[in-house]
Amino acid sequence: MENVFIFDHPLIQHKISLLRDKNTSSKEFRELVSEISMLMGYEVTRDIPLKEVEIETPIGHAKTYVISGKKLAFVPILRAGLGMVDGLLKLVPMARVGHIGLYRDHDTLEPVEYYCKLPEDVSERDVVILDPMLATGGSGCDAVRFIKKRNVKSIKFVCLIASKDGVERLHREHPDVAIYCAAVDETLNEFGYIVPGLGDAGDRLYGTK
Repeated sequence: MENVFIFDHPLIQHKISLLRDKNTSSKEFRELVSEISMLMGYEVTRDIPLKEVEIETPIGHAKTYVISGKKLAFVPILRAGLGMVDGLLKLVPMARVGHIGLYRDHDTLEPVEYYCKLPEDVSERDVVILDPMLATGGSGCDAVRFIKKRNVKSIKFVCLIASKDGVERLHREHPDVAIYCAAVDETLNEFGYIVPGLGDAGDRLYGTK
């Protein structure tokens, strides 16, 4: 599927296996989410434009490259998306961070917005939406819609585990949005959870039920 990137790097796959394990503690889970996000961020940021500059080394002058062009904004979907922010900020510490609050109605399985705070200059930035899970795709699609209303032209969606249905829905409704994930699982259960997935990412991050 065009514009969908699934990471097969051994380090990412190893850490995803640990993440799925029900015996992984909240502390370890948080660390793994941050580590995987940072590893994925290496490829997510591959197309950042560069400009040539001249610097002076201890030995002489050198022509080299620094980041140019649009700035980045990371936008986690609350609350589970917060677990991915630190890993990416380690790569791009100057990025701005916005927040979108959504919860899933347990009857309709559709997302409901309760909070949205984005950088004032978000329309001038490349936005990377963060959510560990892309399940039904409802929250992801709504988050993209909210951001597009701010005249953002470049949006990427980064998750750790997706369902096949979630990827297809997000790709169908927003074909211009690149999707990055570490694993795609085949099915959802009757509660809209990814199977086998890893359970509720928010609960596992923060030790809640």
